[in-house]
Amino acid sequence: MDDSVTEPLIPRARSGTPQSRSTSLKSKLPWIPLAAASGACAAFNGVFAKLTTTTLTSTWASTLSTLLSLPPHNPYVEYLVRAFFFSMNLAFNALMWAFFTNALTRASSTTRVSIINTSANFMLTAFAGWMVFGERLPPLWWVGAAGLVVGNVVIGRREEEEGGGGEGGKRGAEERREGYRDCEVEEDGTSDGIELVGEGVKEGRSGGSGGGGAER
Repeated sequence: MDDSVTEPLIPRARSGTPQSRSTSLKSKLPWIPLAAASGACAAFNGVFAKLTTTTLTSTWASTLSTLLSLPPHNPYVEYLVRAFFFSMNLAFNALMWAFFTNALTRASSTTRVSIINTSANFMLTAFAGWMVFGERLPPLWWVGAAGLVVGNVVIGRREEEEGGGGEGGKRGAEERREGYRDCEVEEDGTSDGIELVGEGVKEGRSGGSGGGGAER
């Protein structure tokens, strides 16, 4: 009876190695500046939208007309300045959506992108309102902004817990699937070996019975 020789199983590379984790981390880091940039563009979008309609623009247009040796209250200069602010409003609006959608495609959670976007938007809006329009925000506004950010963080953590730990849950599911595949391969190799042993026993018995018949 010939001994059945089975080839050794080659272990497959798991997705949970430190090198793969560091590579996946590097591929997901760019979404943070993209989300912050989208919040900044949203803040500047609001600033230019307000400059399109506010009376401060009329003052700036009069100053510009004086510098150009034109009458102080030139309507054409004011229209051009307001049209420029309106065009900047549209441009930053487009940039905001471009950065935001790009961050959503790179991030693993939409809530995280919203948290960074909202935080950057609120902080830059407050700073721009103070620098450009001389606005002073009351303490209640800061309390509301902080509560909104904290609420987004709590919701994001709850979504991660319900989703099975985010990337850790996905990685565990992939490892379990790889383990099931290895078990199936081992079971197939064991069944093949049993079949080969059974066939060898049958051949041995048939050969023994044939030899006995010849001696008789």
